[in-house]
Formats: sequence, C-alpha cells, structure tokens
Amino acid sequence: MSDSSTLIRPHSKDLGGGFTVRRLLPAVSHRAVGPFLFFDHFGPISAGPADNHDVRAHPHIGLATVTYLFEGAMQHRDSTGAVQRIEPGAINWMTAGRGIVHSERTPDDLRALPRRSHGLQLWAGLPAEDEEIAPSFSHTPASALPELEVGGARLRLLVGSAFGVASPVVVRSSMLYIDIAMAAGDALPLPLATERALYVVDGAAELDGRPLPPQTMTLLAPGDEPMLSASGDSRVMLIGGDPLGPRHVWWNFVSSRKERIVQAAEDWQAGRFATVPGETEFIPLPEHRPG
Repeated sequence: MSDSSTLIRPHSKDLGGGFTVRRLLPAVSHRAVGPFLFFDHFGPISAGPADNHDVRAHPHIGLATVTYLFEGAMQHRDSTGAVQRIEPGAINWMTAGRGIVHSERTPDDLRALPRRSHGLQLWAGLPAEDEEIAPSFSHTPASALPELEVGGARLRLLVGSAFGVASPVVVRSSMLYIDIAMAAGDALPLPLATERALYVVDGAAELDGRPLPPQTMTLLAPGDEPMLSASGDSRVMLIGGDPLGPRHVWWNFVSSRKERIVQAAEDWQAGRFATVPGETEFIPLPEHRPG
C-alpha cells in the first residue's frame, strides 16, 4: 500500500429517534471521492415495534442519492410519485436535479416486528450541465446487477464498469461502485479510476499485505494498482470515478453555485417544493442558513 494513501475515519451523526450513522464523506481532509461527496454507513441495528427510525419528507437539489442495503427494508416515496420498497442487493438511484422531496420509512408490514437494518447511502454530484434536470427515480433489482469472481473475491458491480463487465445502472458521469466479498486467501487486483477509495464494512482485509482498519475509508493514490486481500471473511466497498469540480454542500442541497443553495433553502422554507403524495410530515429547514 502506498505511503500516500490516506485514512478517513467516521464520525457519528444522529438522524433522529436514536438512529445513528457513521459518516465518512464529506471529510475535512477530502470533500469527495470522484463524484461521490457523501457516504453514510448505518447499522447493523436492531429495532422493535416501539422504535421509529423513519426519515420524514425532505428536499434535495443537484445530486443523486444511491441507496444500497445489506439487511432490512425501507419504503421510498418521492415527489415524482415513485413508491418503491428497497431491499438488500438492489440499487436505488434518485436524481434530484432541480428539486425533489422524498421520505424513507419502515414498511408497514415490518413495523410490529423485530427487525434489523444495515446499509449505505451515498450521494453522487451531478455534472454542472445536469444540475437542473428533471427529478427522477430508478430502481435496479438485485437480480439485474452483474456478479463475478476475480482472484477468489466475489464482486457485485453496482455502478460503472470493471473487469470487462458493466452495471445496467444509468449514470451521468464516470464512476465506480463495487461490493466485494472475500474469504481468507482471496486476492483482488483493484481496477483503476481517476480517484478511488476502499471502505471496510466488516472483516479482516489487507491492502498490499497491510491491514485495513474496519469501518474506515482508505483513499488510494492515483495510478496505484495495489492488491486487496483477506485473512478472514470480509466485505469491502470500492468507490471512485472522475471528480466533478468544486461543489457547495449545505444540508441536503448540492450545487456548483452558492446562490442556488440559498434559493433552495428559501424555496423549502416557503413551501415551493413539490410534495410527496400521502406524506403529511416533513423535516424543517435548519435554524442556521447558508452563508
């Protein structure tokens, strides 16, 4: 592993109701990896009938949310009218564009049951020319995502192309997102991208023979071709792609123009965003305002 690699350790963020996530991006040292400018890892967490981990309706602009579950289920609803049950192994890609509102709730059939939740949510910035496109939602089921084996490692290609295989998920810039499962003795040569990072979800993974700390992001030096291996069962995520250039990020809004962030905040405060059919609750604008 190159000495120029950098570690990003998570900080805890309470989303409400005792639902805490590990947030890796944005970090002080690195605001993004390729087009990915937000990385949350939640769970595994157990919940029961008395727990409320629902995320009420809230807005986004200028980004795409990328939701991927390892365990559990959530019910997605948004202002385009999309309603989708999100389950493990699928990629759920919501393009905010000029503005979208969505909620993420526990499915009704699971509310009275003991349940577990574990997964990732990333945000990918949109190219400047696409920041104001129409909002949309796309669901790619687990069965449609390519699976392959390289060096013993089992890969699920979530977004982008690698090892001669391409994901069917439609994206608007060059990016890579791979779910890697490894057992002791497996060794995987990592595919190249302009910027890349590894995140160890769990297990004992190594990079060029050096242990990777769990639940930590390791940024890879450009051009390096290190070997990812495992000394025990491990799950590692690889993200990367071409950077999009500077972006302003405030609350749930992303834009290449600071004044657009200010406008979005005013629009949410004034109730000018489209609403989510069937939703009566929403997350209010934070007390502090974008500068």
